[in-house]
Amino acid sequence: MPRWQAGVTVMLKPVVNDPQGLAVESGLRQLGYGGVSNVRVGKYIELALVAEDEADARTKIEEMCDKLLANPVIEDYAYVVDEAYGDTDAEDDELDSEAW
Repeated sequence: MPRWQAGVTVMLKPVVNDPQGLAVESGLRQLGYGGVSNVRVGKYIELALVAEDEADARTKIEEMCDKLLANPVIEDYAYVVDEAYGDTDAEDDELDSEAW
C-alpha cells in the first residue's frame, strides 16, 4: 500500500486572541523590527501514513486533525499531502494499513 507524507499547519482562528503572537510581536519590536505586525503563532506537524490513494490519505489526515491535532472550536488547519519517495526507515515499516 502506498505511503504518504503530510504537513499540517494549525493556527488559531483570526477571532481568537493570540497572546503568544503578541509576545513575539513585542519581542521583535524590541529587537528593532518595528515594521512587524499581526504576528500569529501556530504549530506545524509532519507525519507519514499508509493509505490506498491520495483521497484516502486526505480523509485520514482530516480525521486526525478533527480528533486530535487541532481544536476545531478555536483553530483552523491546512495540510499538504504527497506520496512518500525514497527509502523508508525501519519505523515506517511498522506502519500497517490494518491500524487505520
